[in-house]
Amino acid sequence: MERKALKIRERGIIIGSIPTGENNCLIDVPGVRVGHKTIDEKTETGYACTGVTAILPHGGNLFKEKVVATSYVINGFGKTTGLVQVNELGQIESPIMLTNTFSVPAVTQGTLQYMLQENKDIGDTTGTINIVTGECNDGLLNSIREMVVTPKDTIEAILHASTNPVEEGAVGAGKGMVCFGYKGGIGTSSRKLSVNDGEFFHVGCLVLSNFGGKPEFPFDRYFKNNLHYPLELDKATDGSIIIVLATDAPLSDRQLHRVAKRCGIGLGRTGSHYSHGSGDIVIAFSTANTIKHKQSSYLHTMKTLREDHSIMNELFAAAAEVTEEAIMNSLSQAETTVGRNETVVHSLFDLA
Repeated sequence: MERKALKIRERGIIIGSIPTGENNCLIDVPGVRVGHKTIDEKTETGYACTGVTAILPHGGNLFKEKVVATSYVINGFGKTTGLVQVNELGQIESPIMLTNTFSVPAVTQGTLQYMLQENKDIGDTTGTINIVTGECNDGLLNSIREMVVTPKDTIEAILHASTNPVEEGAVGAGKGMVCFGYKGGIGTSSRKLSVNDGEFFHVGCLVLSNFGGKPEFPFDRYFKNNLHYPLELDKATDGSIIIVLATDAPLSDRQLHRVAKRCGIGLGRTGSHYSHGSGDIVIAFSTANTIKHKQSSYLHTMKTLREDHSIMNELFAAAAEVTEEAIMNSLSQAETTVGRNETVVHSLFDLA
């Protein structure tokens, strides 16, 4: 009988105290869209177990209506595009793309092709565009040297993006990822913060989890001896995680950077110590204010939160909670996967 993929809360494990959003998912932040393209097939010389995931901050033209954004590098052993400009200008103007390490160039190219098609003025009558792509190394299960991901796959992931609840686990960019020696990949979670009567802010997180070894995972924290421990624990390993944090709270890029730092707390709670070879990177954006690409006025006005208001601490707490729960959802939703060289990576819950 096929095992039904469950979110971690459906297994009775509750993380944090802040209420979740309606779907406990990144798309609970209004307007955010997510799409996957999964590749799972034999190749001439190996096996493709990989994919692409696209996160769109809103459903409009991302170049013409940019969102406030930042990135925070917890540990910099990673290969990304676009983050230098994101931190310099405090904006994102493209989909946020996730894939495997060697597919960053192809995914960046595909995203660029899509954005050029959508905006005929880019590189002609206006400036160029900054594409944001992040990665993790799925080489254990995926024949990564074959670089099977194409620009076309990338465009498909973008076109598949929707406001439907996100598919999690071994899908999209998460197809070949491994977390704590078990099957990892895509995980997501959200929180809903009450500001005033009838007014709420949302915080959502999507992770691409591919880090850690079994010795680091805190079994007792989550399972309290209800799970059979592995008889032999692997050695601790390097790896990576990309954390995408979204909110509709009105934050400046500096304030958003402060919130993004708290994602590291959630990562640490799952057992990570940010190993030497781990690319642990947060990409964060707020949908509350958009920045028009062209504007006649020399002034740009937007609302931001007062930092001495209690809501800032709630946003900090929410960032930690959604990161931890998104990681656990990536483990909870991922099913046992067979990849290259007949390598099998088991679901954590195969032990149950």
